[in-house]
Amino acid sequence: MKYLIAIARIIVGGLFIFSGFIKLNDPVGFSFKLTEYFSEGVLNMEFLSPYALGIAVFIVILEIILGVMILLGYQKKPVLGMLLGLILFFTFLTFYSAYFNKVTDCGCFGDFLKLTPWESFWKDVFLLVLIIILVIGHTHIKPLFTNKINAGITTVSLIACIFFGRHVLNHLPVFDFRPYHVGANIMEGMSIPPETPRPVFEYIWTFNVNGEEKEIVTRSTEYPEVEGGTYVKVDSRMIEKGYEPPIHDFSIESLDEGDVTEMMMEEDKLIIVIMYSLDKAEEDGFEKVKSFTDKAIDAGYKVIGLSSSDPNDMKSLADLMQFNFDFYLSDETALKTVVRSNPGILKLERGTIVDKAHYNDFDTIKL
Repeated sequence: MKYLIAIARIIVGGLFIFSGFIKLNDPVGFSFKLTEYFSEGVLNMEFLSPYALGIAVFIVILEIILGVMILLGYQKKPVLGMLLGLILFFTFLTFYSAYFNKVTDCGCFGDFLKLTPWESFWKDVFLLVLIIILVIGHTHIKPLFTNKINAGITTVSLIACIFFGRHVLNHLPVFDFRPYHVGANIMEGMSIPPETPRPVFEYIWTFNVNGEEKEIVTRSTEYPEVEGGTYVKVDSRMIEKGYEPPIHDFSIESLDEGDVTEMMMEEDKLIIVIMYSLDKAEEDGFEKVKSFTDKAIDAGYKVIGLSSSDPNDMKSLADLMQFNFDFYLSDETALKTVVRSNPGILKLERGTIVDKAHYNDFDTIKL
């Protein structure tokens, strides 16, 4: 039992620290995931959405500190109680997501490791079993050091978490595991190799035949012939998932020209101002956008803006701030993934990201 407790203690403590640190590296990304859970279609707790970032930071720091404390064997009874409460909550959440297919990625390990809903659930079941073992055999959990030293290590860990969290919130994640990291080429990230499997869909055609609805299922988009039937609708469902490229939802749309993504990705010197939502943008960043983009234009860069907000609202902002560039449309979720800053900046050379910055760090981008 002593050895089993020791192994369980290392696994639980290590996983909680690792999972918490990965999310603390990108608390804004984790807050987006919590907002998804709080939405009407999932837990219907939208009143918590405005506090998602604060909740995200609290949860990830709690994960790390509990992991540290269980490894130290410090305050084991309250720590085990909190670990058990957390894992029960996470297990319920991942089961709910998996069973009802509500959230396709739990965000347990951020963008470092993507887990399917069922993989997330079984991971939590595994941790739940280990924590129950620790609760049963708690008498075998011995402190590594004296109370004073354990308290000191815990306090230092807490302070380090707070400072690290503050840093990434005011800048960008230190470790970028997303497909839009510096050095990535966007067009290459969107390409699908010829030898990779394609998704397979079924098409459910509904016809009205003699006053009754009749369904016909095909694997083709070709219109089926139904004698005496009147077409009602067609639905589709994926039955086999094919290869999904790392970047699959990025686009640059013009109201006049349509999709101009490829054209923009051919630019030798391109600056993209990312402002995924005007309503949620930090106003402190507007003046910095103006100052930086004027310098970029003078240095010979093509500058564009990307947003999911109403084009009229973006034009009003551009007129107010006297921006010397045009805004284009893109998907909000994609823009949130590109850079964890609203506004943020991307510097590209022929589609390759050579630099990116939070609005607090625009002056670090070399032109």
